Amino acid sequence: MNEKIEIERLLAKFSGANLNGLNFLIELALDLSWYWDHSADEIWENLDPHLWEQTHNPWVVLKTVSFNKLKLFLEDQVILDKINKVKSKKHPVPGNYWFQKNHADSPLTTVAYFSMEFMLSEALPIYSGGLGNVAGDQLKAANDLGIPVVAVGLLYQRGYFRQIIDREGEQQEIYIQNDPGQLPIIPLRTATGEWLRLKIEFPGQTVWLRCWEVQVGQVRLFLLDSNDVANYPAHRGITSELYGGGQELRLEQEIVLGIGGWRLLKELNIDPEICHLNEGHSAFVLLERARQFMQQTGLSFDAALSATRAGNLFTTHTAVPAGFDRFSPQLIGHYLGTYAEKELGITLQELLALGRLNPVDSGEYFNLAYLAIRGSGAVNGVSKLHGQVSRELFQQLFPRWPREAVPVKHVTNGVHMRSWDSKAADELWTKFCGKPRWMGTTEMLDEHIRDVNDEDLWEMRNASRQVLIEFIRKRLPLTLAASGASPELIGIADQILDPDTLTLGFARRFASYKRPTLLLYNQERLLRIIRNTSRPVQLVIAGKAHPGDPEGRAMIKEWVTFSRREDLRSHVVFLSDYDMYLAGLMVQGVDVWLNNPRRPWEASGTSGMKVLVNGGLNLSELDGWWDEAFHPEVGWALGDGKSHGNDPNWDDFEAEQMYDLLEKEIIPEFYNRDGAGIPRAWTSKIRKSMSLLTPRFSTNRTLIEYLDQYYLPMAHNVRKRMADNGEIGSKIFQWKQVLHENWQKMKFIELDVEKAEDFYTFNVRLFLIGIIPEQISVEVYADGVNGAKPTVTEMTCTSIKYDGDQEYRYSAKVDSSRNQNDYTIRVIPKYKGVAVPLEENLIFWHH
Repeated sequence: MNEKIEIERLLAKFSGANLNGLNFLIELALDLSWYWDHSADEIWENLDPHLWEQTHNPWVVLKTVSFNKLKLFLEDQVILDKINKVKSKKHPVPGNYWFQKNHADSPLTTVAYFSMEFMLSEALPIYSGGLGNVAGDQLKAANDLGIPVVAVGLLYQRGYFRQIIDREGEQQEIYIQNDPGQLPIIPLRTATGEWLRLKIEFPGQTVWLRCWEVQVGQVRLFLLDSNDVANYPAHRGITSELYGGGQELRLEQEIVLGIGGWRLLKELNIDPEICHLNEGHSAFVLLERARQFMQQTGLSFDAALSATRAGNLFTTHTAVPAGFDRFSPQLIGHYLGTYAEKELGITLQELLALGRLNPVDSGEYFNLAYLAIRGSGAVNGVSKLHGQVSRELFQQLFPRWPREAVPVKHVTNGVHMRSWDSKAADELWTKFCGKPRWMGTTEMLDEHIRDVNDEDLWEMRNASRQVLIEFIRKRLPLTLAASGASPELIGIADQILDPDTLTLGFARRFASYKRPTLLLYNQERLLRIIRNTSRPVQLVIAGKAHPGDPEGRAMIKEWVTFSRREDLRSHVVFLSDYDMYLAGLMVQGVDVWLNNPRRPWEASGTSGMKVLVNGGLNLSELDGWWDEAFHPEVGWALGDGKSHGNDPNWDDFEAEQMYDLLEKEIIPEFYNRDGAGIPRAWTSKIRKSMSLLTPRFSTNRTLIEYLDQYYLPMAHNVRKRMADNGEIGSKIFQWKQVLHENWQKMKFIELDVEKAEDFYTFNVRLFLIGIIPEQISVEVYADGVNGAKPTVTEMTCTSIKYDGDQEYRYSAKVDSSRNQNDYTIRVIPKYKGVAVPLEENLIFWHH
């Protein structure tokens, strides 16, 4: 309905003209699947070659071209044939997607995916970096697989900053206004054609939110923005920029995203089973979801939350405590105090307790990650190592529980390979694996890609490297001119780099924990490596520093200064204004991708995954995804698999380790050629990296893991809890109340252990008041040994009446190969379908 109205409005400009194909061109330009489906690229290039090269934005091309030119264009039968060819493949048969074929009877109808940023295309600049990358790629994979996802984010008036490097090598930030008319988005309209606007109450004033829609294949992304003329000027600026301003602006944005976002879905009659939080920024959605269920059922807030949380999934990307959003109690009270009391029916202190480690500490700040955990039915990190790190970060929320039991699992991130492969790589994968290779599971891809011969692999790599070098030679003169460089320097910029030279790439946010200047530790040694005349190396560097991070800005200057040395200008280049388009060309063209964060501070990292599909290799710290991906046959590793904090001596060690790997392994393997000029050891590594890692670190695998581990079982669970006006959710809350009222009255009376040949028999008497055996689990517990999981054996019980209360005898047999003292008895809450300790963290140990 919305797209049809927008098309009609545009067609009105061309009234009286019979423009065959225009309807479809508009539809095509507004669907961001053109970012990875390049079947229509030739159409847009033919319509306006210069503008297409500059923007890669079909919507801008279509809206900018003149009426006469468009009329002539669409009268060309050759063009119409191309349009019809694209149109014939545009709309797959309904029900023909992987999800519909494999989960036709699923209880899952909708996943609502909330994120502060989405990286879908440089044509829609509402992203900063890794978090947006994950969100955007997962939406694209949901489209490919047919998983029913809608998404909610914010439309920023300025987005993240654009970067210029000045004459002194300093980063300068420029904020460019996002003109909605030039973005591939449309206003979200009601059935009557009225622009959908929501209202949300802020202190002393109503704030109006405009609603927009972005089409990502069959996935819809809804964006909210506050730049409505009915708003007070300060409120119009709430969605002014991504990650800008202070704590108050951040809180306002997160209220809009969470509370406003859920209200938007309800306004559209979208009722998701799953609410997936991509980081804690949108945690207020959990409150609003519970509030609306309260309205629907008449339940209290606590009972409503017990019902709805079963459908909430919190994905954390943070590896350090400082990374979580925290707000003062006064700020939370100012913005949400009335909401808590009048809408949720709880006190401000009860609201604050949801975001605090110590609920009664009046000075403790409100932590959004804590709120997300206490309002969700599952929590996951984004790599195996990050899952371990997150269990350490959140252990304090689960006192007396073993670290291994802290309820944070992991789903390792992946990337949308179709968005990141080069033309040469796409042709190679298509030849051996077929065009629909990323439209389902990926089990067979590794077998097919192993059949690629060395010659084809090397041809692909040379072609992709050539494209990158040509792009840099075109782009660098423009960026140098913008920075005020001399005419002489600008004049030779189109001659830099060599398409036959080993090319290393490093691009990411410049922050101290990422150690972007580690390679500059010993510049003399690095110079010898780069300027080796028989086996040269060239470096392509890019990245931005947060405007408020002087250390990151200084590291950018260090690289820029190094790259401007007269003897290095043709070997080292720093590319300013790193964005999605530049990232794509870099991961497609470089031979080796460098990544050297301090372990374990990179939660996952995805940039190195993007080179896999293109035959690039990784030289990376054993952190994030590379910690589980590395094998000597597929790349190179830095570090020893341990964490060393900020130890400068360890930085020195790893810098030397990097130089050693370059000199002794990487460079020789790249330049050792056979009679046909092919580096066989290098192409062997490429083949193994492409076959073993590309399918494994694709968003296909990631989304299917989310589906199997979370979306499907959680959809079943939340439906049960919310049925019959939340009857089960209400009973769960009552169960928790009983436990809290009586837990401290519990006591062990006697423990007896009998030893047989192969097992121990543990017998224990437990005294309970107000609690019955069905509400708890009594277990024999032993810590894991040598990295193994803990041993947990549930005990069986019989009851004996004792003075009106209950004394219970529990018994269990356990393996006697371990020492008897390794085992202890514990009591934990138990209720079918309830995640313990996530939803109830009580625990009682025998001492």
